[in-house]
Amino acid sequence: MPAKRKRHKGFFGTVALPVSRNYLNPRSHRFLFGMGMLGGLLLLAYAAADFFYFQTGHFLSNGPLSSAHAVHERQCDSCHTEWNSVPSDNCASCHEDVSDELGLYSFDNHYLYRSGDFNRVVPSENEMPCATCHPEHQGRDAALVDVPDQRCTSCHPYESFSSGHPAFEAVGKPDDTSLTFAHVSHVTEMMAERDLQHLEQACIQCHQLDDDGRYFKPLNFEEHCDSCHLTTSVATPRLPIASADRLGVLTLADIQAGNVPGSLWSYYTNPNEFRQVGNRFVSKSPLHHRDPWILANLRRLRKQVYPEGGLADLLTTGVEVPPHEQEALYREAIQTLEGYAEELRSRPEQEIQDDLDEIHMLLNWIRHDLDDPFVPLDETSFLLALDRPTDALDSQTIEEIHEIANDLAEPCLGCHQMKKLTIQRVQKDQRTMRRAEFNHRSHIIQRGCLDCHDKFGPDAFAHIKEMREPLEDQVFHDGAEIQNLPDIESCRDCHSPKAASNTCITCHQFHPSPSGRTHLVGKPKRGFHER
Repeated sequence: MPAKRKRHKGFFGTVALPVSRNYLNPRSHRFLFGMGMLGGLLLLAYAAADFFYFQTGHFLSNGPLSSAHAVHERQCDSCHTEWNSVPSDNCASCHEDVSDELGLYSFDNHYLYRSGDFNRVVPSENEMPCATCHPEHQGRDAALVDVPDQRCTSCHPYESFSSGHPAFEAVGKPDDTSLTFAHVSHVTEMMAERDLQHLEQACIQCHQLDDDGRYFKPLNFEEHCDSCHLTTSVATPRLPIASADRLGVLTLADIQAGNVPGSLWSYYTNPNEFRQVGNRFVSKSPLHHRDPWILANLRRLRKQVYPEGGLADLLTTGVEVPPHEQEALYREAIQTLEGYAEELRSRPEQEIQDDLDEIHMLLNWIRHDLDDPFVPLDETSFLLALDRPTDALDSQTIEEIHEIANDLAEPCLGCHQMKKLTIQRVQKDQRTMRRAEFNHRSHIIQRGCLDCHDKFGPDAFAHIKEMREPLEDQVFHDGAEIQNLPDIESCRDCHSPKAASNTCITCHQFHPSPSGRTHLVGKPKRGFHER
């Protein structure tokens, strides 16, 4: 039997190609499958980290642009830099017209816009690019402004509105209105006088919505209070007339003779409104709201106790305001100075006219800066001057001046409060929530006024209606300092995951109103405090 042929690996065909002497041992399918799974998981982990942690949004952003940016569909370099995501400066080049100098959409402006606190305006290491919250390439119908809650909660760890959201800050704070006021007695009187059948009809007599129905108009004495208060029968007590050896008030003739700045009103005041007993006593009737004679004498008495009043001397009311209303102090001071300057316009001297022109220009600069949210305002310029009384007067003299001031302002103190010889500023603006937006018009269909603002609901008025007159102690329970605001539970009745929207952006806005940008463009780069 022929010997068995031994097979050898060699050459096949006519082409001499080298062949391995040993067979390859392929990897098992399980190993290859495992490596593929590992690679897929790593890729998925990177995508998740990019989306949730790094938040650049460039890894998965490859779909169509939104309709707002569709014009850049074929122009990637309009937004992107090479091998990188979209820098915020590229967004600002369109959205701010003047690049990012103004910082309208920056984090700092977000803090300032909502808090009014310049101490929070500091460089932030956690500043995120625009694309973090406004990712593109999500399709033509994508709404870039619909920011998901997880973007907000990355900085504000409040979980959700339904769970973990803190109580409304304003609810626990007293309303510093500087008024002595009782809703119950006023509503009871108004319902009887105007034959109103429902409590809410009385509410809207004073609390009137603005034109778009979102907020309420500021309260106004002439519109809401004048029909009952300061009638023609109201008069000041008999007051001592000031002389060289006696403390007191100035008469109308004394003010005219003094010709001090801000006394032009005295030439248009009816002298028959005054009752004078020789050179010793004077009284005035009728009185007007913000009566210039009373305010002028209060300013003079305050000047005796606080001679270094500074900017506070330019104000007719108190200097204590919440942080978001500091601007009002400066605007009132500007208005006072402009009034002083206008009184001198009739003077013929060219030097005076030149000085008035320069004053007018400077006041315009200051007013210009007040419109700029990046110019810090220092309310202590008004406060420090009234920090302590003069050492030139003894305590008895200061006490006597206070007594004269209280008598002078007696008709005012029925509603107003006085501190440091100054009528305190009234909070006319009824907006209380500064960090959130609220639209009354969109809620009025579902809820009535007293359904949410229930501090003065029907129960508070029931016993008074039976007694036909308000209780004396009701003023204590019904003062103007009470914040008649609903708590967060009242909102949660409707705003929940299964009902009305309860996302962060339902109530909160991150950026200032875009309409404010028109006031910023073209601003001078320096504030008046630097000039």
